[in-house]
Amino acid sequence: MKLVVVGATGAVGTEILRILEQRSFPLNDIVAVASARSAGRRLSFGGDHIEVVALEDAVFEAANICLFDVPDEVARAWGPRAAAAGGVVVDNSGAWRMDDSVPLVVPEINPQAAADRPQGIIASPNCTTLAMVVPLAPLHDRAGLERLIVASYQATSGAGKGGVDELWDQTQTAAKEGELVRAGLAREVLSAGQAFSHPIALNLLPQAGSFRAGGFTSEELKLCYETRKIMGLPELRVTATCVRVPVVTGHGVAVHAEFSQPLGPDEARSLLEQAAGVEVIDDPAAFAYPTPLEAAGRDPCFVGRIRQDPFDERALELFCVADNLRKGAALNAVQIAELIVAEGS
Repeated sequence: MKLVVVGATGAVGTEILRILEQRSFPLNDIVAVASARSAGRRLSFGGDHIEVVALEDAVFEAANICLFDVPDEVARAWGPRAAAAGGVVVDNSGAWRMDDSVPLVVPEINPQAAADRPQGIIASPNCTTLAMVVPLAPLHDRAGLERLIVASYQATSGAGKGGVDELWDQTQTAAKEGELVRAGLAREVLSAGQAFSHPIALNLLPQAGSFRAGGFTSEELKLCYETRKIMGLPELRVTATCVRVPVVTGHGVAVHAEFSQPLGPDEARSLLEQAAGVEVIDDPAAFAYPTPLEAAGRDPCFVGRIRQDPFDERALELFCVADNLRKGAALNAVQIAELIVAEGS
């Protein structure tokens, strides 16, 4: 088993290497690939070090699986080349997710889809989508999902290292200007950086991704169309508002879900407590509910605040949170790779 990790020095690539070790992924050879400027770096893996190599066709020779975490344009250019060399490509970018000939896979929901890959490429969903669909799937199986209205609360790490750096730098600036900040005038001391169009510290930005036709952002459209594809519900009514929040790690999603059949909170909790990849934290009396801090560095998609819509017995409200770098990207890709390994066992 030869495995290639493309984008190995990034935040998600680093997490992929960590998860491969933690889950004792069966491999004989691993190749860490990054841009030419990162070539030569040495990364810890398996009690030793592996040297980063630059992206070129030779790295894919005799590869069985290639895990990609790179910008969309790089995935479009190099994914087919890696697949042509014989390896199955698992791609974390948005390049292939809505391609009809590429399966979009969440192992807890549609593992069978991974086997049908005519291009040799499997796509992994957007990190916010993953936080939501894993808890929704068992509820849909029981009661038939018909409508979703969601609002996401997305961490700055979803915008890369630059987003986290801006949050940290602006937070430090705000701390030095305590009097103005406590007076509610942080806007007078904070300014926008490169990652976000407004200051992110002490603020909320109702924009994640770029604006598209109709006023929706790219992140909002991903939530809608990826959910439909993963759950096999091409006519599912989904609408979303995505908000960037001053958090480092962990995407939250507030969900209003309407079903074809009545589904009460107690039954929903029971279903979710038995669901793969889900952890329920739902005890309002003890102030127990999912938070980004609780989810950071952990595998499950957490869910809580499960309650009945007071005006509709077929609708539930819930709040989901997942580590956007771990389950939202790296872990799901590794789980897909495990499906591929299992095909040959």
